[in-house]
Amino acid sequence: MASSSSCACSSTSSKKFVLKTSDKELYYVDENVALQSLTIKHMIAEIGDIQGQIIPLPNVTGKTLGKVIEYCKNYEAERTDRDADDDPIKVWEEKFLDELDQDTFFDLMLAANYMDIKSLLMVTCKYVARTIQGNSPEEIRKIYNIKNDYTPEQEEAIRRENPWAFDAIKGRR
Repeated sequence: MASSSSCACSSTSSKKFVLKTSDKELYYVDENVALQSLTIKHMIAEIGDIQGQIIPLPNVTGKTLGKVIEYCKNYEAERTDRDADDDPIKVWEEKFLDELDQDTFFDLMLAANYMDIKSLLMVTCKYVARTIQGNSPEEIRKIYNIKNDYTPEQEEAIRRENPWAFDAIKGRR
């Protein structure tokens, strides 16, 4: 179980919320961090004051929530008025994501979606998009350990039916 001393908490907010993961870990987080999640924000709006009550996150493990909190704290500290969907990945975000193994990265992306944390979901999607940009389908499969479940005949039929989708990679083969 995570204790308040081992979780990512700051002293800038007076309200604390207790988040419980699927593996029963408890994280005590400040309001400004917790409310980056629209899922949590909506729970609080519906139930009212839940300070001190446990907020269950059955689809998020402790390891993943720790990373979510780490990201949210950094995001809060670095937030500016110019943050937008089309902003490039910031240096600290790239470093944070580069340090994750592939399984943890995708768990983080799923948690961002489940918890409805737009900034985290956007940066993970941009990171994947940048990673696959310019790569052939075969290279993408290799990067992300994706099994090709099409037969060569099915794949060729798809290429014939959708030539526009393969124009950019024709010269790369």
